[in-house]
Amino acid sequence: MGKLIKISVYFLFIFGTSLNVVAQNYDPIEDPLEVFMEMKDADQRVNYFFETKRRYSVSSAYSWLDSINEPLITAEKRNDSVAVFKYKLMLSELYYDVGNYDKGALIGEELLHKLKKLDRPIKVYLLYTLDKIYKELQLHDKQLEIRRQLKGLGEKVVLYDIYAELGLYRQAMMEYTIANKSKLGNGEDKFYKAEYYNNLGTYLLKDGSIYTALKDIEIAHQSIMDYLNNESLISSEDFNEAIYLKGQIESNLGKCKMFQNKFDEAIPYLEAGVSSSRVYDKGRYSKSTVNLWGNLAECYMEINNLDMAKSYLDSIVTTQKLVKSTTVNYNRLRANLYLRDSALDSASIFFNRYVKLKDSLDYSSRKKQLLSLLVQFDLNNQKETIERQRLNLEKNKTEILEREKAIYLSVSALILCFICVIGLVVAYLKSLKNKRLIENQKQIIENSLIEKDSLLKEIHHRVKNNLQVVSSLLSIQTKNTRSKSAINALEEGKSRVKAMALIHQKLYQNEDLSVIKMQEYIESLSASIQSVYKKGGFRINIHIDAHSAALDVDRAIPIGLILNELISNSFKYAFEGEKTGNIFIQLKEENGHLLFDYKDDGIGLPPGFDVDSSGSMGLNLIRRLANQLRSILNVDTDVNGVHFWFVFK
Repeated sequence: MGKLIKISVYFLFIFGTSLNVVAQNYDPIEDPLEVFMEMKDADQRVNYFFETKRRYSVSSAYSWLDSINEPLITAEKRNDSVAVFKYKLMLSELYYDVGNYDKGALIGEELLHKLKKLDRPIKVYLLYTLDKIYKELQLHDKQLEIRRQLKGLGEKVVLYDIYAELGLYRQAMMEYTIANKSKLGNGEDKFYKAEYYNNLGTYLLKDGSIYTALKDIEIAHQSIMDYLNNESLISSEDFNEAIYLKGQIESNLGKCKMFQNKFDEAIPYLEAGVSSSRVYDKGRYSKSTVNLWGNLAECYMEINNLDMAKSYLDSIVTTQKLVKSTTVNYNRLRANLYLRDSALDSASIFFNRYVKLKDSLDYSSRKKQLLSLLVQFDLNNQKETIERQRLNLEKNKTEILEREKAIYLSVSALILCFICVIGLVVAYLKSLKNKRLIENQKQIIENSLIEKDSLLKEIHHRVKNNLQVVSSLLSIQTKNTRSKSAINALEEGKSRVKAMALIHQKLYQNEDLSVIKMQEYIESLSASIQSVYKKGGFRINIHIDAHSAALDVDRAIPIGLILNELISNSFKYAFEGEKTGNIFIQLKEENGHLLFDYKDDGIGLPPGFDVDSSGSMGLNLIRRLANQLRSILNVDTDVNGVHFWFVFK
């Protein structure tokens, strides 16, 4: 009990010291919100909003949300579309700041369609806002697309934070080091040195390298303390930034202590991190704070202070909007708390929630898909670099040819001069050397392209193998399941996984990795589905006309999944009686577009069947996939059998 009192006193001392330091080093100024509202022009307001680092120093983000609606309504009444765009852009950023990521994304995506009409700074503001929101929502595929657009605007784009989100911490650390170590210089910038080593320590900590992480974090802590000791040489704003960074570093030190089972030592550092985060981010939703509360709850449980542990867990629920991964950890901690408190029924409830939610967080397939996107993103960067090198080589080659021409003209004019003969020999030898250099560089480029093609084939091969593993796991689960509806759902999932695996199999078997010949793919897919239903006595003839169609992987996968659903449904429902009939599949180009046409001559849809209001997962999936292809699914109900068709680019 005495130790707990000391810890609490230490926490209050740190929190009070932080408040006093911030108060002493932050001169009283006008409320940024009042300055913002006094401005009359939307251009001035949007620039002030995004360029002001501590806009919540007086008024919270919620106050900003309430205040910004007034000029937005005024702009809408004046039909000033540019001003409305800028106020909605600020709204999207504010919803990010208060943690309402879904609403921020909704507004930001609405604005994204109008982006071409605006100046570059506004485009950059919006893209960076969406990048932050997609990171919190873990929509990394959309985040990559945003970064492609930022790169197109000339912004420097890095990928190490996305690697970290995927759990590839070593790769993230390597990319971060490459991108930032040169800025470290001789280490005289103590703030940057502290930030750099703290980030390295964070990646190592997440990777499980506790002792190596501790060394880097201790370097960061010493650097930030050296920086703060020279407070007379830094501005109040930089001082507040340093206080916040110090809290981050100390929270990482606390995590290291916690992972070393030194829970008493970890608690003061973690509480210092919480106090620093809350002082600096006044009025903002802080995900780091809720994670630190979870760490503190775990530490207090380990030292058997269940009241403090419960207090921190209650704070998580009442104060924060939890993301799914945080909810998993919260349920685990609640289960442990009730277990230690001998409340077995409550512990069982939260443990079941923990297991159920944890099982639903199956990141493996998504990680592989995103890893493929990251590799493709890097390959595109490398191809651009290679293309620039090729253009430089062509330029050098032209310069060399011009130089040779000048040499030959000089030689013809001074053929009798011995000195010119020597110069000609020297120039000729130099040109041979340059030619060899060009040939060597050309060979290097060709080898690099071959290596990249091999890498892409290997990726598609591994993705196919991993999808087959997923299919096998679904088969095993089917054998261990008694529920007929669950078995049917697993079989449908397995069929969809096979359809995607077949795409990657066709890709790595092709010479051209960019497109898939759809005739061969559809024949393989239909044969695979037929083999399943032949055991039931079905004798269905499938007629395929897709010789002229060749699609990239982004369009081939939706087409494959749509065909998988339609063919399977025809076998299940269209030919129940005689088990014979025909299926007609057509995929051909017409006037610069592709026509997808699917028919069967079965019993057709039931009378009164409404396709649009049907709750069938298969039909919903088909409509969504057609929408993904930027098309609308059409269904003819007045023909024999069924007829589905749509047109896409």
